[in-house]
Amino acid sequence: MNTKKYHWILYLILTTIVLTIAVQCYWNYKNYLQNKQHFSNNVQTSLDNALDAYYADLAKSNKRITFFDSETSNINIDTEPHKNADSLFLVLEKEYKEKLGEDITGFTQLQDSSSGYTFLKEGNTTKQIKVIWDKKEADSLEFTKNISSIYISILEDTLNFSKLNPLITKELQRKEITIPFTLKHFKNDSIVNTSSKAIVPIDYLTTTSKSKFLKPNEKITMAYPNATSIILKEGLLGMLLSFVLALSIISSLFYLLKIIKHQKQLAEVKNDLISNITHEFKTPIATISVALESIKNFNAKEDKEKTSNYLDISTNQLAKLNTMVEKLLETATLDSDNLQLVKENQNIKDLLQSIVDKHQLHLDNKTINFDANTENIFAYIDVFHFENAINNIIDNAIKYGGDKITIQLEQNAQSFIIRVSDNGNTLTKAYKEKIFEQFYRVPKGNIHNVKGFGIGLYYTKKIIEKHEGTIQLDLENKQTTFKITLPNA
Repeated sequence: MNTKKYHWILYLILTTIVLTIAVQCYWNYKNYLQNKQHFSNNVQTSLDNALDAYYADLAKSNKRITFFDSETSNINIDTEPHKNADSLFLVLEKEYKEKLGEDITGFTQLQDSSSGYTFLKEGNTTKQIKVIWDKKEADSLEFTKNISSIYISILEDTLNFSKLNPLITKELQRKEITIPFTLKHFKNDSIVNTSSKAIVPIDYLTTTSKSKFLKPNEKITMAYPNATSIILKEGLLGMLLSFVLALSIISSLFYLLKIIKHQKQLAEVKNDLISNITHEFKTPIATISVALESIKNFNAKEDKEKTSNYLDISTNQLAKLNTMVEKLLETATLDSDNLQLVKENQNIKDLLQSIVDKHQLHLDNKTINFDANTENIFAYIDVFHFENAINNIIDNAIKYGGDKITIQLEQNAQSFIIRVSDNGNTLTKAYKEKIFEQFYRVPKGNIHNVKGFGIGLYYTKKIIEKHEGTIQLDLENKQTTFKITLPNA
């Protein structure tokens, strides 16, 4: 995958993530507004039902009853409580006819807010009156949905909030709402009464009663806190599902991006490995070809010494090819149980000293210093693989490091530590974790000035881990240091 295509995929994924977050935020905001409106409607309904219940209760006692419509002015009728609808009707019929000169042959009766039933007495009606009455005393009346435009408004100079407040609280509790509130009674836009349950609102909402038992110049308002927590709680499940959905989509997209990035890196490693293998194999093959060509064309049969030299060159190059093939095959066994270590108790100090001595024989412009703070350190190791692991680290320091290489050995109560440091400082933190990956090499384009397949440090890490140890890279104080920690014998 080329870089341009990868960037397009990256931009597409990021755009999708942003859109997902935006859509979920918008949906949750709209859901919040709907829940807020639903909450306000419940409060409104509770207030209206409470007022209906309040007026229904007043209808059972001695109150002043007012008839009003668009055609007549207010007419007050004083009446006593009655045991049934018929007795009340007789009083209303008499008083109504005396004051208006009109007949009334029927009236509607409204049960309290808990039922909402409306009843109508039989008969031809010239005027109908709506009155609040007790349902038990109106069982003889028939149900109707038709209500006339003439109402009875049962009034006092001011509402009794001490009776109204409990009714409102009860209605709110029926809808599982618990909030403080303040009531205000207005006449002609002037406040005539305020409930004793006063609150000091910082952020509050207000609703106005739509009860039909209020005069046109009257209104009851109810102020209550903006109960955000209650509203959010009501939509908690939706928000939670939205959050889980958004998180799942975003996580999946990030995981997809990670896979794509990993595949891109694998493709780069594969191309680099193929290039390195081709370069490494090409040199010995070319050398062998030249040697065989020389034996064939330059009278090698007559010159046995030259023939022997050519054969030695070919043998060495074939051995080199065989070593490279074995390294590649050996790498495939590191992650499995096929690689069996043969451990024996060894003196680590003596082993490291012998390794340092071998490398010093082939160094021209670089020096290796070995420093041990103890006489003898013993551990159970596989000598062959452990020596190869240390050699790989030293080879890495020789290839990529500075001109001074230092090997330190120290011991504590549970383990011993080997540090291989150089002053090259060629590695950066970006490559700190990747250099232990299989076939990974620090990118240098198509330049092959340093031999290798990128399996040396990977091999070293796996061997150290099979010895129950750890290896890490430190890039401090302009030093590149590989730190190996292994348990004591």
